[in-house]
Amino acid sequence: MTEKTVSAAINYRRSVRIFDAERAIDTNIVKKCIEQASLAPTSSNMQLWEFYHITSKETIAKIAPLCFNQNAAKTAQQLVVFVTRKDLWRKRAKANLAFMDKTFGKDNPKEAQSSREKVARNYYGKVIPFIYFDFLGIFGWLKYLVTLITGLFRPTYREVRNSDMRIVAQKTTGLAAQNFMISMAAEGYDTCPMEGSDTWRVKRLLKLPRGAKINMIVSCGIRTDKGVYGERFRIPFNDVYKEI
Repeated sequence: MTEKTVSAAINYRRSVRIFDAERAIDTNIVKKCIEQASLAPTSSNMQLWEFYHITSKETIAKIAPLCFNQNAAKTAQQLVVFVTRKDLWRKRAKANLAFMDKTFGKDNPKEAQSSREKVARNYYGKVIPFIYFDFLGIFGWLKYLVTLITGLFRPTYREVRNSDMRIVAQKTTGLAAQNFMISMAAEGYDTCPMEGSDTWRVKRLLKLPRGAKINMIVSCGIRTDKGVYGERFRIPFNDVYKEI
């Protein structure tokens, strides 16, 4: 099978609701597409995500009722659960600092650091902790008040509350999910992103840690003739495209 171009994959991708039960998909190819998902852009390169690749038919059968028995879940050959991990911000910040040690050299004295290195180390060592740290939402509101005052005098970053950072993690994990679905389409495989699920029960079933939040569940397989529910509908492009 010839891999599709990006444009061809985007046009091929549809939300497929019924998959062919007789046509299996290659687990290694799905895993490769998940690896490509991890290359999606992510806020501050924090990569606050995890990907749970479900290949067990038994587990899929348990998850399907938690997705309200959608056909896309019941007929899926495999599932990928995209999970946000905002709670891992300290670990991810340290990983970025460790990468800088590898890139620039460990314990590089400040006088020997380039401006780029100084900015990056300050960002992950001080700015990220300031943005992500919170305690019962209280510190987040204090930061928000500071940004309101600062914003009166100059442009400032305003998304500093705990709820704001949850949205940031959800957005970047959504980008990873889109990367995955386009990659699957390029391989001739089909997907369906499912937001309709009992996320608490799915989380309990997969034994996810407390700080994990489910972004979406993507079912995977190969479409049947009835798998695509009609022609694609989009609002006319000129109604949503604004050139300034």
